[in-house]
Amino acid sequence: MRNGTWLRRTLLTVLLVFVASSAFACTVMMVGKNATVDGSVMTTHTCDGWYDHRIQVIPGGTHKPGEMVPIHKNICYMTRPNKELVQVGEIPQVEKTYTYFHTGYPFMNEKSLIMGEYTWSGRDENLNEDKAWMMIEQLQVLALQRTATARDAIRVMGELAEKYGYADGGEALSIADTKGEIWLFEICGPGPLWTPESGKPGAVWVAQRIPDDGFAMGSNRARIGEIDWNDKENFMYSSNIKSFAEEMGWWKEGEPFVFHKIYNPQPYGSPYYQQRREWRVYTLIDPELKLDPNAAEQYPLVIKPPKKLSVQDLMAVNRDYLEGTRFDHTKGLAAGPFGNPNRYQTPKDVRPENRKNNDWDRAISIFRCSYSFVGQVRPDMPDPLAGVLWFGEDAPHSTLYMPIYAGTTEVPKPYTVGKRHVFDRESAWWAWNFVSNWADLKFSYMIEDIREAQRLHENKYFLELPQVDKKAVELYGKDPKQAVAYVTRYVNETLTKGLEDWWELGWTLVGKYYDGMIMQPDGTYKNVGYPTEWLEAVGFGDTDAEPKK
Repeated sequence: MRNGTWLRRTLLTVLLVFVASSAFACTVMMVGKNATVDGSVMTTHTCDGWYDHRIQVIPGGTHKPGEMVPIHKNICYMTRPNKELVQVGEIPQVEKTYTYFHTGYPFMNEKSLIMGEYTWSGRDENLNEDKAWMMIEQLQVLALQRTATARDAIRVMGELAEKYGYADGGEALSIADTKGEIWLFEICGPGPLWTPESGKPGAVWVAQRIPDDGFAMGSNRARIGEIDWNDKENFMYSSNIKSFAEEMGWWKEGEPFVFHKIYNPQPYGSPYYQQRREWRVYTLIDPELKLDPNAAEQYPLVIKPPKKLSVQDLMAVNRDYLEGTRFDHTKGLAAGPFGNPNRYQTPKDVRPENRKNNDWDRAISIFRCSYSFVGQVRPDMPDPLAGVLWFGEDAPHSTLYMPIYAGTTEVPKPYTVGKRHVFDRESAWWAWNFVSNWADLKFSYMIEDIREAQRLHENKYFLELPQVDKKAVELYGKDPKQAVAYVTRYVNETLTKGLEDWWELGWTLVGKYYDGMIMQPDGTYKNVGYPTEWLEAVGFGDTDAEPKK
């Protein structure tokens, strides 16, 4: 029965209170191969929230007929003691699976397929947590285990979500591969009335290829616009993408079909929660763009960068907190005396009465980030060497980006473990979180020490990598296993040394900055006090004045 009014009323009657799995504010960038300095395709992800920061290398292999795969919810929360891993069912295993890297949102496999993620939640009417099984991170696991290209990953995730039901809020994935393609995949649920026995697709999804000379990004709202139904080369979508919207009364035949307007008309968060980051990213990539930072409508998904982009360029964008704009987080009383860009979450009950629905502006780099990365895929390299994912724990502005090859078979133990609700000296994540939090005490000074350490280490990696590539390719020509062992050894040495040096940086900052002093190497110290303009703003000396009679 295709009666839109009846269906909408029924949905509103039976709709349960769903809480979508929200990544709180992830930001993703995508760059085509002709828009990069080295011909690689690139994508990024800032995983902003309390998500599993640990890197687990999950081996692939061959499987016997009849093997089954357990399907879980809450995979991304496995460092949160109050979030239980829930098995909802199992599905048939495939004959062969690939080794992949498991984190909160799994990010790469041995075939150099790389994925970034951001949440857009969407309409409540799409949610189905009761009968549907698949969460976005579970789909990522299955796609990374089973596929080597972006198109195949999209097809597999779409088919599995349609068959078993998609239980998550609206989500998006960037997907880069060794074919030199990068795609944006967006998906939402089938509504609470869907059941596996209905015979209808259990998900609504669409994917768009980013042009080879293009740059695109997303940050917590659906970004795919009008779909070209005749362009099968650059668009993929579920069979029900039109029919579901029509049944719900969100669209009718003859109207333009703009995906984000139909399935995500009211993005979550405070005003400009998504737009400000979109505006900032696009204007950082192309400073000549005349975009309104307060625009309510969508910005273009794809732009052509005025210059070719590097991994370092994307790292710099990840680390941005609106410096030099009128929204600069290092300015104003909210930044304190030392330009602290962090703005902690502020519950509604403590906000001013006339600001209950407002919040702090959202920068790209944020204190609550679990991890971030810049991933690049070099299409002219062998599969285990093509993908290099520059990984950093905790907040981007204070992290260290270290290279991980797709063929890496193990990582040092401190990167595989870690509690988050108590300080864990054995966990690598805490080294970067400690440095970041200590820097908040005197940010404008300590961030310079952190940036110098970033420059020192990351410049070294960028100088080393061509030589590592060369040696690995030579070994691969003789024996691929030798190449894999070589890059695994390099990655482990790099991650271990980076961790050691970041703990050392943390204790150096403790000894250099305390009690308001800046300690010098010769034992002398500076008392820098506070900036004059800040002292004036907070009323320095007012209590010494004669009280008014």
